[in-house]
Amino acid sequence: MRQDTLVSLLGGKRGAFDATAPLVVFVLTWLLTGNSVAWAATASLVSAAAIAAVRLTQKQKPRAVILGLLSVAVAALIVLYTGRAQDILLPRIISNAASALVWAGFIAFRRPLLGLIVGGLLGQRTQWRLDPALLRAYSLASWIWVAMYTLRVAVLTPFWNSDSDDFAVIGGGLAQVVLSWPLLVLCLIVSGWVIKAALPKDHPGLRHPVVPAENTETEKSNS
Repeated sequence: MRQDTLVSLLGGKRGAFDATAPLVVFVLTWLLTGNSVAWAATASLVSAAAIAAVRLTQKQKPRAVILGLLSVAVAALIVLYTGRAQDILLPRIISNAASALVWAGFIAFRRPLLGLIVGGLLGQRTQWRLDPALLRAYSLASWIWVAMYTLRVAVLTPFWNSDSDDFAVIGGGLAQVVLSWPLLVLCLIVSGWVIKAALPKDHPGLRHPVVPAENTETEKSNS
């Protein structure tokens, strides 16, 4: 399973750019207009709309494009309502906290999301769940993703809570950029290493789930 394929599925560099560019525009506009929340929110929304238009002409998935635009619109509306520039970080904090809970919940129910994603890419559906070693490896590796989302919340929250507008907006913006693409790549590398380390040495790998005989018979009887 190539990491670049998984990166592409999760948005990749393009997804990271689309998510961070409106925030960077917000920060720069806020600075250039003398800390004007209205101008910063408007510029951020315009940049998100421009990105969405380009992605649609490139025949990207409309749902992903629309959701990206809506997320920026929600953040802009929150900032305009509260008048606090640092509230531009609030939707990101909430979404990452929700993602951490979702990934942890799927692990608890023995359906780690990393396994569902990779298994779907490999055309295995949920066959990998019948392999105890793969199930354990995917579960352990999925905790790395929980840690990534939790780290984002832990880092961004102090910026959002800060009484210093400059520290909150500039520092939070820079932190968000660092926590996007670079952290995603690191998460992929570490989770891939965890999967390899967790699998027995004689295991044939992700593409070849080892299904115990009793599980195979049970699956046949159920079908």
